[in-house]
Amino acid sequence: MNDPILWFANRGTGFVLLVLLTLATMLGVLSTARVSTRLWPRMLSQGLHRNVSLLAVTFLGAHVVTAVFDTFVDIRWWHVFVPFSGTYKPLWLGLGSLALDLLIAVTATSVLRHRMSHRPWRAIHVLAYAAWGLGLVHGMAMGTDSVTVWGAALTYGCIAAVFVAVLARCGLLARSRVVTS
Repeated sequence: MNDPILWFANRGTGFVLLVLLTLATMLGVLSTARVSTRLWPRMLSQGLHRNVSLLAVTFLGAHVVTAVFDTFVDIRWWHVFVPFSGTYKPLWLGLGSLALDLLIAVTATSVLRHRMSHRPWRAIHVLAYAAWGLGLVHGMAMGTDSVTVWGAALTYGCIAAVFVAVLARCGLLARSRVVTS
């Protein structure tokens, strides 16, 4: 089916997904600092992280479905899961597939977290950072709006937001080490 609505839905879900994954990544980075205040308890950060991540997974599903159902570009369902197997922009589509595979592993282990020990869960969960980066590059290379002023601004704004979150986490960790010393 080659419908412009699918193309717009795919573009829209891609950008919303970028924002949601960026927000989930930021919350994940900041919640691992184990710093909380009376106004913002740690459980609030973790709950928000989980809910934003769940919403991101929902938009990821919509993004994948619209990409497969839109026949304007030949993306088959197995190209979504098998990295670098597609014929349309195989490198960039493959990075998106790899990001999806990593997020499936992160999501599955998060659902099973209560049955896993912390170390393997954490090792897999850290792959979410790689998935965010791979998805970002996928969108920059394949997204038709990534070269527009607003698309580039949104993309670079997401990069800056995660960078600021990482800097804040490093600052919070350094400050907590000074206080405990």
